Amino acid sequence: MRRFLKIVLIGVGALVGLVVVALSALLAGFYWNAGRSDWPRAGEIATRPRPASPPGAAAGSEAESGAGKQILFGDLHVHTSYSTDAMVQGLPLLGGEGVHPPADACDFARFCSALDFWSINDHAESLTASEWETTKAVVRACNDVAGDPDDPDLVSFLGWEWSQGGLTPETHFGHKNVVLLGTADDEIPARPIAANAAGNVVWGLLGLGMSLRDLDRWDEYADLHRATLDTFARETCAEEVDVRDLPPGCHEVAETPDVLFEKLDQWGHRALVIPHGMAWGITNPKANDLAMQLRGAMHDPDRQRLLEIYSGHGNSEIWADLPDAHVDEKMRLVCPEPTERFEPCCWRAGEIVRARCVEPESRECQYQVDEARKRGAGVGPLLPPTGAVLHSTIEDFGECGQLRGAFLPAFDYRPRGSAQYALATTRFDGEADRRSFRFGFLASSDNHRARGGSGYKEFGRTAMTDGASMGSDWRDRRAASFYYTGGLVAVHAPARDRESIFEALERREVYGTSGDRILLWFDLLGPDGERAPMGSEVASATDPAFEVRAVGAFEQTPGCPETVTERLTPERLQRLCLGECYNPGETRRAITRIEVVRIRPQVEPGERIGALIEDPWKVLPCPGDPSGCRVTFDDPDFVGARREIVYYVRAIQEPTPAVNGDPLECVRDDEGRCLEATVCPGGGAEGPPVDDCLADVEERAWSSPIFVSPAGE
Repeated sequence: MRRFLKIVLIGVGALVGLVVVALSALLAGFYWNAGRSDWPRAGEIATRPRPASPPGAAAGSEAESGAGKQILFGDLHVHTSYSTDAMVQGLPLLGGEGVHPPADACDFARFCSALDFWSINDHAESLTASEWETTKAVVRACNDVAGDPDDPDLVSFLGWEWSQGGLTPETHFGHKNVVLLGTADDEIPARPIAANAAGNVVWGLLGLGMSLRDLDRWDEYADLHRATLDTFARETCAEEVDVRDLPPGCHEVAETPDVLFEKLDQWGHRALVIPHGMAWGITNPKANDLAMQLRGAMHDPDRQRLLEIYSGHGNSEIWADLPDAHVDEKMRLVCPEPTERFEPCCWRAGEIVRARCVEPESRECQYQVDEARKRGAGVGPLLPPTGAVLHSTIEDFGECGQLRGAFLPAFDYRPRGSAQYALATTRFDGEADRRSFRFGFLASSDNHRARGGSGYKEFGRTAMTDGASMGSDWRDRRAASFYYTGGLVAVHAPARDRESIFEALERREVYGTSGDRILLWFDLLGPDGERAPMGSEVASATDPAFEVRAVGAFEQTPGCPETVTERLTPERLQRLCLGECYNPGETRRAITRIEVVRIRPQVEPGERIGALIEDPWKVLPCPGDPSGCRVTFDDPDFVGARREIVYYVRAIQEPTPAVNGDPLECVRDDEGRCLEATVCPGGGAEGPPVDDCLADVEERAWSSPIFVSPAGE
């Protein structure tokens, strides 16, 4: 039987290969007939810098920080149309805007969102040698426009995204952004390092299918077709060859993190590797577990010093023990009962059936309910929960499968990929070998339209987020309600130059915001008057004391500053910024409270994660003064605990409207349960009208943790 299945699989693989070759030939013919030969397009960068840092962009002063440092805001997760998924999202049939090349990312960061720094992070799996060369040239040109390298208006970092996926926790390592310090050829790898050799073939074939439905506008699809052909034509680099001995134009692959780290070691250049999206259900299997990445050399503590806690794809902060459908020890499908924070979709399937029963309490109805739950428990990753109940809709399933009550949560939540789980878990390989993560926290956008720092204003849902729906099914239309405007990374740096920013990232003196430019300081107060800032590792013989200071973001005014309208044409201003820029007024929003989270990392196998995370451990109210909030606290339990304890804080801002602020707009019963969901209208050329789906949220900033261990241990 196995041999038969193997023969069948080989035959299917060969057939797929022939189809791909045939489609590639078809693409080539149409491409050349379209007459396009200018891919990869770089775009044109505006040649004048910002005249000065705008208010709020470098808003921390030396007097405020007390350490000769300022706060600078950036985005370390920006995609252009060189990422195939980004290019597909720009197609006309999806209501897309067309190609956004790297030059758009430079000008958007400089003029629309007025960032202090950013990095380009297109998917290495789909990048070709020519696209990489163009990327380098654009990033260098963006830096050339920035003025004095010691005091630039904008620092542009070079990088890429390593995007891996496995079907099991043991083989799944997820997505990681590589950010490089240097930009010159002798300071960077010769080529980006991908997780696989195939590239985004599925995205390319999806684009082909769309273009065949839209032949009248074939020319608008030509860039995607050329990029897809170039991806197919790449030569994969030889394995187990030193990176410096490989030909420059080949496609380099590292299928696991240890190989990625080994290759970066061979180059020897300074680089950060930043995991992200580990709690997203879109890209992670249900059993995803960050602890698996503590095996052997799968984690590099020198390069993996930061974790993206929030992005436009949602919040990945919170640990919660979410019961979900599973197979028990007797290989039976089990649909667990709901909890206060989570309703399994298999359970909801049963409730939908019960509501249809003429006699809901009858034995026959209960049988139908149980059967629906069994079907729901057996639903796989390719079949949405609606497949468990005939004639059911996305709205019928309420908020099942979602983390209830969380701030802007990621879709289809995976708690063992969360930031809190990462800080609490420890891998034990023998009594003397304990390994854990010591991540600092940042946020970014993960915007796929070259719009870094897209959360400066809450508008333009299908342009400033990735929330344009590509279909009518569960993963597309429902997931589109869980895309938000982007977050920001903030650093405490002594100067605006490249080295100062990168060093702040390396020492974890960094925090993330949900998009607003909240100012945040979090320090451990030493007995000798010294301060240890966020990201520090401290040994203490006494109970530690801390100080938190936070100032809310500036209220925004309509339109763009005159300095922007002088530098961009009206047409480019509208295409890039949609006519709206970061344009702060003079009033700041109020910080309402400081929340303190205390986590005790595991010191023995079997310690329950939920018992080690106290969230919130303390809630410290703020007076609501726009000038800011300053609070102190200590931990009288530290010395007696005789173990390492990790602390971080959230600064919570007064409620303001946000895109997709209430992702499912649930109709709730008296106990808060979601009876029916309302999915935000999606977009696309053939979809319903686009709505920003605004709802009030409490924007926030997350500090990097401070790691405190007992002195002498």
